Amino acid sequence: MTAVTDENPGQGGTGEQLSETSPSAASPSAASPSGTSGTSGTSGTSGTSGVSGASGTSGRSGASGSSGASGPTSPNGSSGSSSPFGPTGPSDTSSHSGTGWDDGLIARRARAARKEAERTPDQAPAEEDDGRPQVEAYVDSGSPLRPRLDALRELVGLSRARLDRAALAEAGRVLDEAAARQRLSSRHTVVAIAGASGSGKSALFNALAGAQLSETGLRRPTTSSPLACSWTDGAAGLLDRLAVPGRLRRRPQPGAAADDEALQGLVLVDLPDHDSAAKGHREQVDRVLALVDAVIWVVDPEKYADAALHERYLRPLAGHAEVTFVVLNQIDRLPGEAADQVLDDLRRLLDEDGMALGEHGEPGATVLPLSALTGEGVGELRELLGRFVQERTAATRRLSADVDAAAARLRPVYVAEGRPGLGERAREEFADRLAEAVGAAAAGQAAEREWRRNAGRACGTPWLRLWRWYEAMRQPGSRDRVPLAAPPEERLTARQRVEQAVRTVADDAAAGLPGPWAQAVREAAVHGAKGLPDALDELAGRVAGGGAEAAGAVRGAGGAAVCASASEAAGRTPGRGEGRGGRAAGKPPRPAWWPAAVLAQVAMTLLQIFGGLWLAGQIIGVVEPGLLTPALVMLGGIVGGPLVEWSCAAAARGPARRYGQEAERRLREAAAACGRARVLDPVAAELMRYREVRERYVAVTEFSTTGR
Repeated sequence: MTAVTDENPGQGGTGEQLSETSPSAASPSAASPSGTSGTSGTSGTSGTSGVSGASGTSGRSGASGSSGASGPTSPNGSSGSSSPFGPTGPSDTSSHSGTGWDDGLIARRARAARKEAERTPDQAPAEEDDGRPQVEAYVDSGSPLRPRLDALRELVGLSRARLDRAALAEAGRVLDEAAARQRLSSRHTVVAIAGASGSGKSALFNALAGAQLSETGLRRPTTSSPLACSWTDGAAGLLDRLAVPGRLRRRPQPGAAADDEALQGLVLVDLPDHDSAAKGHREQVDRVLALVDAVIWVVDPEKYADAALHERYLRPLAGHAEVTFVVLNQIDRLPGEAADQVLDDLRRLLDEDGMALGEHGEPGATVLPLSALTGEGVGELRELLGRFVQERTAATRRLSADVDAAAARLRPVYVAEGRPGLGERAREEFADRLAEAVGAAAAGQAAEREWRRNAGRACGTPWLRLWRWYEAMRQPGSRDRVPLAAPPEERLTARQRVEQAVRTVADDAAAGLPGPWAQAVREAAVHGAKGLPDALDELAGRVAGGGAEAAGAVRGAGGAAVCASASEAAGRTPGRGEGRGGRAAGKPPRPAWWPAAVLAQVAMTLLQIFGGLWLAGQIIGVVEPGLLTPALVMLGGIVGGPLVEWSCAAAARGPARRYGQEAERRLREAAAACGRARVLDPVAAELMRYREVRERYVAVTEFSTTGR
């Protein structure tokens, strides 16, 4: 409902109190009038002119009372007991009809009824105001604020899993306040008047409103709660957001201030002292300052350099310079050029606070001197406020500055030093460390020796091979001997090398990253490295022992699948014919010339046998004597066998070296693929996530209006 009272009646009724309730919160009895029984052009007995016949008491011209009011109905149709002022309420002349309290639901309906009565038959019906706030989208399609808010919302969503709530609290608050402000009227600009005790805030508030609306005096604190004055209707939602009660909502006194077209849409709020001894007053100031569209800071010659003002408010709000007015009040107390000197010193302090000053056409804070007592400079401030209100960009500027402030607070957790990431060099060093840990070089050398040993066995003389067989038979259990697994000391050393390689690559990837993202990268690397030593051990056995087919399987299946299957088999006990990590005792492939070498060795052996039998036959007398020929044949076989064996060993050096290098390369690639699947890929995913949020952060700060 709407209640009208006169504040400070001893001052001639210069102020008017307006209690405005939004339609959604209005009671059923106040939401709809009881109807009108007709119109009358004569004034009723209670001093009411224009509209009569509606139940309830208007107390003003042109306004009908609310339905459901108690009390009897007077002869002119006006109930005399529903007014908060008593049976009759304050009367006013008909000359003030429609210019007093016209912001309530009942008043608007009464005004519409009066217009309906005065309308000629040929006029079209006027559109009725249903009392709902007229909300317009204050962020147009070309404004950079909307994409910045969208980017900030995406940034918060992507960062919830990596950052704690405290780091994202301010950004979340800005998003909530922006959404709340967007739902409210864009035709209004909410400007708060803030200052220290005795600076003249309330006096300036009254001077701008053209009425004694706010109490002034020597008692401190004088203002205990925010007091609002709205030049036009439809600001109920904004005042509800500021938690300004209905009893503290005013309208400017009818006159020059109320009729100023430039101020239409202004909602002026007088705040308590920011340095008040009452803690509740300071809390109210902080709460309202976070919600208004602009602020007028009132300073006086005594407290303009107060550290509490600069350190607690002006310095942290330096990014809100475009929606900040700083006025030096009480200049009538300064003699001569003292006002200019104090004003220059005030500008110097604001510059030290980092607040840009709007001079020479540059955007920034407005600084000007005035005297609320004498009125000097008040007209200039009213003119500046009028232009500021008519631009209708204060809300956008304020929200943009809030986004800038939130982005500045988030900068330490999003902006990295240098260019973090995993370079090719770091990846190669990680592969080298894994190859060293898994023993790729030693495995290659062992494979080379094994290849040469097999070549010696295949191309050696039968007598040498017989001797080796005899030596093997002399050692009990040598034929059934199973290659032992690596000793625990060696396995522990390999595990430590793998862990060290993982820590090193994680530190390289996290170098320069902000703290939370560096921690996420390290956690991803450590989590992926679980079971990596066992997987590498199993994988080394499969690749080194499986030959070319295992190498092709590693390349075809991919590192992730190979490591997964290797991890499943990592814990089983090596069986017969398996080495360290389950290595199969496979033989290396033979070159194409091995059959020829074996055939030559057989021929040399046959020559030895043939020459020996020939000599034996001559000795027995079966064969005609002649020692030279059989001796030469036997000597050729005896010399040719070792010669063939030496030739095979020389010819096997190149293939053996290549076989060892190939085994080392396969093992290195297998280890690198496993490390990439388990460590590098998760780390790269975290780095990619950081790049995504960094792009969102850049989008938030791209169109910054404060240069932050």
